[in-house]
Amino acid sequence: MRNRSLKKTRAPTHVGRGWRCLEMPLAHMRRGWGWGMPEGDGVARDEEMEVHEDDDHDGGRKRSSKQRWRLTTMAWVDADDTCPLTSLEASYKRITLALTKPSYLLGHPAVSTLRQESRARLLNLLRRLESRHDWTEAVGALAVLLKGTRKDSSPDVNRFKYTVSLEFVRHIDGKHFSSKKDMDIERLYSTWMIRAGINLYNKRKRHTREDSFLVHLEANLFQLLHGNVEAERHNVRSDNISRMEIERQAFLKLKAGFTDPSGRLSTSVGNDCCRWPGVVCSRRSRLVMKLKLGNQFPTNSYGEGTDYALGGEISPSLLDLKSLDYLDLSMNNFEGIPIPKFFGSLHTLRYLNLSGAGFGGPIPPHLGNLSGLLYLDLNSYSNDRIDNELHWLSGLSLLKHLKIGNVELSKAEAHWLQAVNMLPSLLELHLPSCGLSTLPLSIPHVNFSSISVLDLSNNGFNNSTPPWLFNLSSLAHLDLNSNNLQDENLDEFARLNSLQYLDLSQNSFLGGKLSRTLGTLCNLRMLDLSANAISGEINDFIDGLSECRNSSLDSLFLGYNMLGGSLPDSIGHLRNLKHLSLTTNSFSGSIPESIGNLSSLRRLDLSTNQMKGSIAVNLGELSALEVLDLSENQWEGVITEAHFSNLTNLQELTIRQLTNNITLVFNASSRWIPPFKLKYLELKACLIGPKFPEWLRNQNELNYIVLLHAKISGTIPDWFWELHLFLDVLDISYNQITGSVLDNIRFHKQGEIVFNFNNFSGPLPLFSPNVSKIWLSDNLFSGQIPADFGERMPLLEGLDVSGNYLTGKLPDFLNGLQDVYLMDVSENNLTGNIPVTLGSFSSIQFLRLSNNELSGEIPSSLQNCTLLETLDLGDNRLTGKIPTWIGQSLPSLLILSLRANMLVGDIPSDLCSLSSLHILDLAGNNFSGHIPNCVRNLSGMTTILDSKRYEGQLWVVAKGRTLFYDQLLYLVNIIDLSGNNLFGDIPEGIASLQRLGTLNLSRNHLSGMIPNNIGNLKQLETLDLSSNNLSGTIPSGMASMTSLNHLNLSHNNLSGRIPTSNQFLTFIDQSIYEGNPGLCGKPLAIKCNGDDDEANHPPDARENIHDGDEDEHEQDMLWFFVSMAIGSVAGFWGFWGTLIVKSSWRHAYFQFIDRINDRLIEVIVGKRARARR
Repeated sequence: MRNRSLKKTRAPTHVGRGWRCLEMPLAHMRRGWGWGMPEGDGVARDEEMEVHEDDDHDGGRKRSSKQRWRLTTMAWVDADDTCPLTSLEASYKRITLALTKPSYLLGHPAVSTLRQESRARLLNLLRRLESRHDWTEAVGALAVLLKGTRKDSSPDVNRFKYTVSLEFVRHIDGKHFSSKKDMDIERLYSTWMIRAGINLYNKRKRHTREDSFLVHLEANLFQLLHGNVEAERHNVRSDNISRMEIERQAFLKLKAGFTDPSGRLSTSVGNDCCRWPGVVCSRRSRLVMKLKLGNQFPTNSYGEGTDYALGGEISPSLLDLKSLDYLDLSMNNFEGIPIPKFFGSLHTLRYLNLSGAGFGGPIPPHLGNLSGLLYLDLNSYSNDRIDNELHWLSGLSLLKHLKIGNVELSKAEAHWLQAVNMLPSLLELHLPSCGLSTLPLSIPHVNFSSISVLDLSNNGFNNSTPPWLFNLSSLAHLDLNSNNLQDENLDEFARLNSLQYLDLSQNSFLGGKLSRTLGTLCNLRMLDLSANAISGEINDFIDGLSECRNSSLDSLFLGYNMLGGSLPDSIGHLRNLKHLSLTTNSFSGSIPESIGNLSSLRRLDLSTNQMKGSIAVNLGELSALEVLDLSENQWEGVITEAHFSNLTNLQELTIRQLTNNITLVFNASSRWIPPFKLKYLELKACLIGPKFPEWLRNQNELNYIVLLHAKISGTIPDWFWELHLFLDVLDISYNQITGSVLDNIRFHKQGEIVFNFNNFSGPLPLFSPNVSKIWLSDNLFSGQIPADFGERMPLLEGLDVSGNYLTGKLPDFLNGLQDVYLMDVSENNLTGNIPVTLGSFSSIQFLRLSNNELSGEIPSSLQNCTLLETLDLGDNRLTGKIPTWIGQSLPSLLILSLRANMLVGDIPSDLCSLSSLHILDLAGNNFSGHIPNCVRNLSGMTTILDSKRYEGQLWVVAKGRTLFYDQLLYLVNIIDLSGNNLFGDIPEGIASLQRLGTLNLSRNHLSGMIPNNIGNLKQLETLDLSSNNLSGTIPSGMASMTSLNHLNLSHNNLSGRIPTSNQFLTFIDQSIYEGNPGLCGKPLAIKCNGDDDEANHPPDARENIHDGDEDEHEQDMLWFFVSMAIGSVAGFWGFWGTLIVKSSWRHAYFQFIDRINDRLIEVIVGKRARARR
């Protein structure tokens, strides 16, 4: 038996001499070093590294069959050298001794030199094997190198070798390198990492091969294969210092090309670029690995953040950063320069983020050369919608994260899925808002089957969900919102049982139902099915969700559908629910008591339904609740302090009643101190008054306050003005609040004040400089508008002080107000000329100066207001002519009202160029001449105005009386030229304005006949041609004007029979025809010729004639009443049936009725206010 004990031995002096004939075979090199071992942790064992005393002499020990070496060698020696088996074994042992034993065991006077020589020879062998592509043997050689450095205090060298070991694996053909050997590679890696003190199984921070060192592969492999990494530390440091200087100069050139408004790169001083902002270096080599130059303060809606954005040009010196694996230039502003083509030569990159960086042009296909890229983010890389191809993706076979959102890809419509399918390692794909309209229904084979995140939202796909998508079993996050997917069976999505996030909102799942099957997705955390056409009840669906043992669902959004029925009690079983939105459906009944079990609920939105009854008191048990919206239902009863007893986290409370008939009372004592601190409060048509609510006294974090139609009267208490609030909105309109308004409330930027329809008095208040909108209409404010109004509030965008008692001149307070879009000072007592400085309002859209005492001419400076949509200068004392520039410079004009002034001259034909015009009111002036024949060009009178385009209000004369329109003004189409001195014929072209609702040409000197084609105006409701010189007959075609309900043809020279069919049967007021001596027939007492020939016939004939007329009349009346009955039934069910079936129309109708009620009240209040003057 040989002595197996470990002894200190002196290393033989010939330890390196046998190396010339050594190329260790793979099996030999793997032995005992965790390589090729079927079991074990791959860590070298002590007994496998023992040095035996007799091994130094005979070069080997007895080999068992299990440990016998297979020595298939190639000797790197001269041609005449021989390498017998025993020599090879001895050489292997000697090199192992030299590389692995501690210095005190080797006892060699120059241990470091000995090791360096051994490593150099082994490296030489490694390079030769690599040049011959003999990867199997090369990996074996690496194993010896790894084994040989385990005792070294040189972690840098170890890192090189372990890194390169995996690089070799990438080159080895799968046919020659089995998965088992790949596992052994992992063991080697794990061995080194453990010895380096890194816990591979740390749950907080897992180290994967990619994350831990694959980012170092190219640089390390280069140094290993082309340089002597085992050289003296002194040489390594010299090379690194030289390399660092090159990289420092490269970064300085890069910085010089940038524009840097914030100076965030100005601290890039000193020689060590690793200390510069945004630069991350390797701890080992001190070479630059990461450039984090993204803008951390991206631009917001107010334009803030642009100062932190880099711009300018990107220097090619970036290529000198040979170790760069991470580049982030996101959220900067490179002002449309193209993405540099040389980016495709940054082969070491693993991470590239150019999102929101303001580049221009298409995505360069050179990015496809970055074969090692793992993460690519091009979201909104450009501000231009330039079409792009995606063929270049095929070169990124290792890519795991791809984001190309908000980039035009319609050119890639036919191949985008095939391009993505070339990325087998893909884990995340984000392609939102890319202009893709087709989601292919089939592909031969899905290569990205491991994908876990898929975002294809906002693309407008117009087909059903493809079957291949339901086979992505690893999918955890699926976002298909804002498309036009048309599935009826939502149960298919239940096959994706790994889903945690599913967003199908804003699609067209017409007829879709929510079944128990869909409720079996027990891993869901977020489900959004809002804004589809899903109908039915939700009981089965909620029951399915509630049966999940460990349901993790925390967000459920089902709003904007056609769902109905009562809320099921089982909803209380979703105890992890944090967000629940059921808004804008047809749910009925009351809130179930079980909702009090949702102890984690943070947001509850039940607004815009048909729920009724009292509000459940157990809502007060939802201690985590932050947002509560119960608006637009039919609640009744009393809200007490008990409803809020445990709502300590409540931040937003919204209860807007559907009508202004108050059925809900907010009952809180003056001593109540709420447990919450609100930020948002909106209460409409809830009885809060008569006093201002005292419980607001401790709500000092509010930034949004709406107390609308709350029946609050009296003054606002001083403590409210002293709360030191920072507000976004303060709306206390439609109350009876009195007193003056203090100016010590502070507002955030873009703040809004709404005090309409109260009884505030005193001078016009000045508010915080941050206020952008001020609505103070229909109050009792008096005095002059302060001259420094514009200077004190430079951010002002909207001003409405109409319906007050303001006097004096309209001041030049406009300097510096560049963003005003609405200005309404109508219905006051302002005098003087219209200020020329109004022309500086280049952004203004709505200008109302009517019902004042303004004089002078219309200033030509207003032609600079090219965005004007409403110009209302009526009811003043303006003189001069209508400027021709109105038709030339104001192309967006929708409403032009110059009524009741003292304007003269012709109506310029330039007004016919206003193709968007819907209201033309020139009544009550001194215009003369003809009505322009080009009136047919007013094409706006043939369309319906988009309700979103108008904001404001207007008094118009229609249906024989003065009417006030605001929210319904978009439905009105009017031409009113009454009360002037116009003459000539009525242009026939006026009959082409098919949606004209009111035509008033009364009180002029028009002559000729009423156009025969006037019956084409099927939408006309009001026609007033009275007090002119018209002649001829009333066109018979007017009987087909079925919408006509107000007609006045009095005081003309018309003659002939008045039509007696259809609408004319309803015009029984004789006064509308008076002053026309030639007219006859009903309702006038004057009979037409042939109406009564009884005197010329014998009695029998007269009787027969009478009987015949009577029979004919009876038949006519019979058909008339039958038609009326059928029409009434059809109209009744056509109208009410639609309201019953379609909740959105029903809500709109009752809101319309509600607004009419409001406006009646407003008109009465307004008239009383004017009467007080």
